[in-house]
Amino acid sequence: MTSVRWAFRCGSWTPSRSDWLFAARCIQQEEKDRIGQFVFAKDAKSAMAGRLLLRRFVCERMGIPWSEIRLKRSPRGKPYLDAPLKVSPDSDKSWNFNISHQGDYAVLAAEQGMQVGVDVMKTTMPGSSSVPEFFRIMTRQFTEYESSTIQSVGSEHQQLVAFYRHWALKESFIKAIGTGLGFNLQRVEFHLSPEVLMQGKVLRQTRMHLDEEEEEDWVFEESLLDADHHVAVALGQADKPDADPLHLSLPPPTTFALLSFSELIASASPLTEEDPAYWESFQIKAESTQRQRDTHTFP
Repeated sequence: MTSVRWAFRCGSWTPSRSDWLFAARCIQQEEKDRIGQFVFAKDAKSAMAGRLLLRRFVCERMGIPWSEIRLKRSPRGKPYLDAPLKVSPDSDKSWNFNISHQGDYAVLAAEQGMQVGVDVMKTTMPGSSSVPEFFRIMTRQFTEYESSTIQSVGSEHQQLVAFYRHWALKESFIKAIGTGLGFNLQRVEFHLSPEVLMQGKVLRQTRMHLDEEEEEDWVFEESLLDADHHVAVALGQADKPDADPLHLSLPPPTTFALLSFSELIASASPLTEEDPAYWESFQIKAESTQRQRDTHTFP
């Protein structure tokens, strides 16, 4: 079984004219157009990084030439390859992959023969609400046990860390199963690992209860990209009714590798002609609003 965990720090990426125009040439036209419509540079950079991560993965790990990659989106927005996801002629395990971008990072997680979802969250203050008011508004997304866990950890900052940790776990599961916003988040309840999250270490002890029953066919990996960014990866059992519980059969977890822009485009090849106006449009975008810099907003 093969795992891929990649991250790119788009928050500190200040692309040059040649870098941005080259990146734009290396993605599909419809994605280029969509990215160009973002009002803020922060969002455009995050989306661009996500598409480049996906294409690098498909090219390097699945062996499909960059120019032949056709990525599409499911009705729920999950990216997929418009071709059979086979690894190689001598393998019967297909790839599943997922991306997330939030805060300062874009991340990709991929697995062979398994369901996978990934979510990255940055710990920041929640909109214009106070922390207690924010928790009151968000109560409907959590079980009583989770709400109690979040609000009993100490300072408001620690409570926010616990909140975003739970939120990333829920989102990773939702993205793995591909159901989107219609899923009732109170159906899933997370019991966090007692171990302390540390950079450079991946935890797998957190357990999920679905409809009040503990799930053995799902494993959740948690790690820190830095002190403020938490990543959760949901791994779901393939259709093997007689298989051992997933947490007993997985190899050791893989940490996220932080890629440079040069590494991100190492396998890239242009798909379209250079469009100088695309750089001019990017240059006039504000980086982000103050609200985006300092807060999260939730649907």
